[in-house]
Amino acid sequence: MNIICTPLGIVDMDRPGQGISDIAGAGFENILLDMTMCCSPGELENFGKEGKREKRKGRPAVSEHPTELYNRWEPVLEKCRKEKLKVPIAYAPHLGRNSKRGDLKELLVNLVEESIRFCGKLGCQYMVVRPFYSDREYYLRFAGLARENHVMILLENQCRDVNGHLVRGVCADERVAAAWVDRLNEEAGEERFGFCMDIGACSLCGQDMREFALVLGDRIKAVILRDCDGHREGAMLPFTCTAGGRFQTDWLGCIRGLREIGFDGQLILNFSDTAGAFSPILRPGLMRLAKSVADYFRWQIGIENLLKKNRSIVLFGAGNMCRNYMKCYGEKYPPLFTCDNNRTLWGTEFCGLEVRPPESLKELPEECVIFICNIYYREIEKQLRDMGVGNRIEFFNDEYMPSFYFDRLERENT
Repeated sequence: MNIICTPLGIVDMDRPGQGISDIAGAGFENILLDMTMCCSPGELENFGKEGKREKRKGRPAVSEHPTELYNRWEPVLEKCRKEKLKVPIAYAPHLGRNSKRGDLKELLVNLVEESIRFCGKLGCQYMVVRPFYSDREYYLRFAGLARENHVMILLENQCRDVNGHLVRGVCADERVAAAWVDRLNEEAGEERFGFCMDIGACSLCGQDMREFALVLGDRIKAVILRDCDGHREGAMLPFTCTAGGRFQTDWLGCIRGLREIGFDGQLILNFSDTAGAFSPILRPGLMRLAKSVADYFRWQIGIENLLKKNRSIVLFGAGNMCRNYMKCYGEKYPPLFTCDNNRTLWGTEFCGLEVRPPESLKELPEECVIFICNIYYREIEKQLRDMGVGNRIEFFNDEYMPSFYFDRLERENT
């Protein structure tokens, strides 16, 4: 699973050095090629309007000269190359959701075509193209060029504004979106189209994210992680939009759904509003936090994929987390046994597993993986390493399991 950082709110297109360094310095390895940064919805909305022509520092507007995309992005890409940042996915220019500019279809076609060629030159595999109203034919126009440039085009779920209220727009219904992708691939004669699931749009539309992910399944090639309050547009760092100590975004449904479909694609972190609000002096710390949040999502979403890859596993911990593991995954991925530091449990059974002392882990074959089922992950990992246990150690977590035991076990470790 690739973690992608959006440059919005972080990188200045005219002086990209500091922003790119902040992204790379936080440990990100991939960046989103967001074409809207040099050809915004506002620029497109004003296209052709008298007195509204956009020029920056004497350069022609990209909307008037689509080939300018290359020139505008080259300084940024040069910094990316120096920092060894890859560009696996792009975001094509688009109109705002409430635009009435139905006369710009051919301009958008030209911009998307230039964006596809740009992706081809960079080896960028995916490009998100927002739905143009309800026009599937619009997408089919790009199939041949996308094939030539080895690019997969991703549709995206949209909101629309009705008298100040955000409601479901094009491709917001998961079954309609799945039908769109299937029909486009059928007419293209190959898998040339996929889907980008925007978590913020799902939240604004009040959707069941688990159901959304399950219906679209492996059509989902990319996911945009962004937080908002469920009423207004926003791109905040996940887990930061809360009220009364509760998340406003259904992260439980999001993680459950993506885990169940085995999502292993492009995970795009868009926290541009949060980044834009922070002082540049504080931004390096924010970027490190953002990277850890993205890593957390990758870990949570990929837990079942991780279990699938290991034929031989042992658990550490004979408590609530172990019990939840056995309830959710015990039959599919049965452990050999579990360990616990509580010596009163040694030799007993817990959820059908023999409980052994930690010393027994020294006897494991090399290929056996130890999953720690206890919130004191780092402490236990250090204990095992100090004991000389050389097997791979992974962390298990039950915060986002398909089901839970709500009656908690209360035990004293001895």
